[in-house]
Amino acid sequence: MDLASIIGLVAGFAMVIFGIVTGDGGFSLLGNFIDLPSVIITIGGSVTCLIGSNSISGFINGLKSFKLALKVPKMDQAETIKKIIDLSNTARKEGLLALEEAAGDLEDPFMKKGVLLIVDGTDPDLLRAILETELMCIEERHKKVIGFWGTMAAMGPAWGMIGTLIGLVNMLKNLDDFNSIGPNMAVALLTTLYGSLLANWLATPVSNKLIMNNAQEIMMKEVMIEGLLSIQAGENPRVIEEKLKSFMAPAQRESLSAEGGEQ
Repeated sequence: MDLASIIGLVAGFAMVIFGIVTGDGGFSLLGNFIDLPSVIITIGGSVTCLIGSNSISGFINGLKSFKLALKVPKMDQAETIKKIIDLSNTARKEGLLALEEAAGDLEDPFMKKGVLLIVDGTDPDLLRAILETELMCIEERHKKVIGFWGTMAAMGPAWGMIGTLIGLVNMLKNLDDFNSIGPNMAVALLTTLYGSLLANWLATPVSNKLIMNNAQEIMMKEVMIEGLLSIQAGENPRVIEEKLKSFMAPAQRESLSAEGGEQ
């Protein structure tokens, strides 16, 4: 589990609760911030927009993607580069055909596919085109999921404003009925609150985390593409290592060099 995401969500919710209960009345004030019509307008309205903006399967997949923001992505640049260097050493000593056996130990399907294409004697330009096309498709699928949460972040405040307008209209229509002013103002203000919470506490953080994970994965795949093409070209493993280390931050490069030295 991604500890940062969990801490952010839990701490953010705790800050809201803390802000509510610090007033006179303590936890008894929480009841003032629960209003079913406001929930229906804001949450229900946002959900209907998300359904209307997606297919049913796209909507379900978008909701399921929430758990992706709570997972630590299995991406280790240093480990990936080390695997590529091992493959390059194998290819240099035993030939490209020897990579077929090494491919069986690879867990990443993208890298495995590239290695098998090399073994099949695929033209370098065609190999790059195939891998970059797959990379583009991966990014497009990620963008759809990210867009789902981006739409939610936009719809929350929008439906909160709709609820506010509904509450204000009802209040202004019944100014002579003092008993209705309070409930109508509650709907007007709570829908805005719910919409802001939906956008800034949930949707935007999830969207940002997915954007970050996508960027890391795309860079990892780019490292694989450059490494595999270098192996196919017969470049020296040391040259390949230096080339791929350019994708890493300076501190990570030093760490990789230290690990390589230990071996």
